[in-house]
Amino acid sequence: MKSQIDIAMRIAADHLAHRRHRETHAICVEILKAEPRVADAWYFLGVIAAEHENHARACDLFDKAIGVGPATARHHADKARSLVALSRREDALLEAESAIATGNQSPRTLDTIGVVLSRLGLHERAVPFYRDATTREPGNAAFWYNLGAGLQFMGDFEAATDAYRTTLAIEPRDIRAWSALVLMTRQTPEANHRQELEALFATLTDAGDRLNIGHALAKTAEDLSDLDAAMLWLDRAKDAKRAESGHDIAATATLFEAATATVNPREGIAIAPGWTDPSPVFIVGLPRTGTTLVDRILSQHSRVKSAGELSDFALELKRRAGTPSPYVLNAATLAAGHRLDLSALGKAYVSRARRVVGQDVPKFVDKMPLNFFYVPLILRALPRARVVCVRRHPLDTILSNYRQLFATGYSYYGYAQDLVWTADYYVRFDRLISVFRQALPPEQFTEVAYEDVVADIEREARRLIGFCGLAWEQQCVNFHENAAPVATASSSQVRQPLYATSVGRWRRYFKHLKPAIDVLEANGIAI
Repeated sequence: MKSQIDIAMRIAADHLAHRRHRETHAICVEILKAEPRVADAWYFLGVIAAEHENHARACDLFDKAIGVGPATARHHADKARSLVALSRREDALLEAESAIATGNQSPRTLDTIGVVLSRLGLHERAVPFYRDATTREPGNAAFWYNLGAGLQFMGDFEAATDAYRTTLAIEPRDIRAWSALVLMTRQTPEANHRQELEALFATLTDAGDRLNIGHALAKTAEDLSDLDAAMLWLDRAKDAKRAESGHDIAATATLFEAATATVNPREGIAIAPGWTDPSPVFIVGLPRTGTTLVDRILSQHSRVKSAGELSDFALELKRRAGTPSPYVLNAATLAAGHRLDLSALGKAYVSRARRVVGQDVPKFVDKMPLNFFYVPLILRALPRARVVCVRRHPLDTILSNYRQLFATGYSYYGYAQDLVWTADYYVRFDRLISVFRQALPPEQFTEVAYEDVVADIEREARRLIGFCGLAWEQQCVNFHENAAPVATASSSQVRQPLYATSVGRWRRYFKHLKPAIDVLEANGIAI
């Protein structure tokens, strides 16, 4: 019997390696009917569930594998990956640590551990696992891509470039590697990949692939000062994705209305007792407006550490609200904030955040841009917290969001697939922040303009440090010397001294921005 099961498991493993899920599933089910203590049969079923995005079911199946034992590193690592997908960060880290402690990891498991650590914001810990995976299986393009991404987040751009190039040497059609390589490095007339990318784009049918390569071509055209071509490529890149994005202007309006309703402009937020921890500083705003720059300025201070972009406040609110929508951010969840124990929410948020930054840091920065939807609720839950909203010229904001290649799995940025949608989103954001400006206590909520930081970084840095209740430290102006990882599109920019070339970029694109300008002017926003 054992030899028959071993043979069947080898056949199932081969099917799984080639993504023949139906065949794998059938074999594993038959094996488990005969012998329910075959751990890898449960594990294979868990992998299939995870690949079909059923991560709750996957965790149950991985638990079966771990329970019947002996548990292996890959059982724990794959469970950790599904836990990350379920936003169960603390549990995911515990499973990753179990995978590490178990030892005897395969190259795939090493890579999976690295992915989990990266998604938990632990990029420095992730890179050695990626390196080990590529050393032990040097012909795997996916491992080299993950290593490149990890090195990029750590600021080692030369090594990241080499890793992306190795990826493409192994798999010349690797879409993610082409996108990362071009978006990270400046293209020149002497050294660019325009012809290869155009030829590749012509063969693509998948909307996500066309989005990635089209953005790379737009970046190439902009670097070569061909702005007409840059905008044309952006439109072509987004065309198919725009059709399947599901962005709904009416639903967006409802969401912003719900956020506005969390504060009464005449009464303010009438701060009630909340969790009185003074450590959190939230940096909010639209993406690509300077939030990472402000984060780096603040976290250069000796008493401040950046937590990166946390989803913990939103997740705690959603969990406690218990609203039926599958989305974390929605109107019903925002409305539910009024009936919740926000002090308990604030305490839970700080506890979760401190697992990232440590227990001994006097202050930490959470720079999740979309936390702007929650500002009044944040200040009720954490009445001693500080919120900095970063602003930028309307057209530079719209252009930078439209030019940005956001993760397509994150539906909240669907507006960026269309210039008019992006302008509409900006208008609603601007109105919401105007309400906050009038209603929220200025000692807790402040705005900073990206252009002001560029014009006089020390003046604005001093103001922000003082707003956070800290004594001035001169190194805060040297934000580019901050060695902490950066897992955002600004990973290369914030490691350079401040430059002003991105201020007023919209003027170069003026003739292409008429649809956005029309939206702004129709809503009384001066450009």
